[in-house]
Amino acid sequence: MYKRIGHIAIRARDIEAAIAFYRDILGMKEAFRMFYGEGGTLSAIYLCMAPGQFIEIFPGGTEERPIENNTIGYSHLCIEVENAAKALEELCAKGLPVDRKLQTGLSKCTMFWSHDPDGNRIEFMELTPESLQAQAVKRLAKEKNV
Repeated sequence: MYKRIGHIAIRARDIEAAIAFYRDILGMKEAFRMFYGEGGTLSAIYLCMAPGQFIEIFPGGTEERPIENNTIGYSHLCIEVENAAKALEELCAKGLPVDRKLQTGLSKCTMFWSHDPDGNRIEFMELTPESLQAQAVKRLAKEKNV
């Protein structure tokens, strides 16, 4: 039934700053822009993270909603990387702000944390062979549920 998560949508206060972050620092490619009517105002911009996976950015954000550990609803975006240490080094060289340095998570994955220009939290995660996620992927593949 399900194939994958297709996109995550965010509303940005400064659309150009958001695009610059996701495109120039994280290396995502602009896929397309949508407009209201022919020649109308910008509705949203899609940036491609991986084949079939997008970040959708809407302009015009005006109200802040602090995201804390106990906030109900959206918490963070997680981007899986092949090598967390290498990703951290390369992204820091491009100006990525680092909120939490490289660490081992409760699930035994390797991760570090950042945020975009609007404060949306981003986790970068490497699935180590001993991570609970990697073990679940193997187990579920054997059960043919995924």
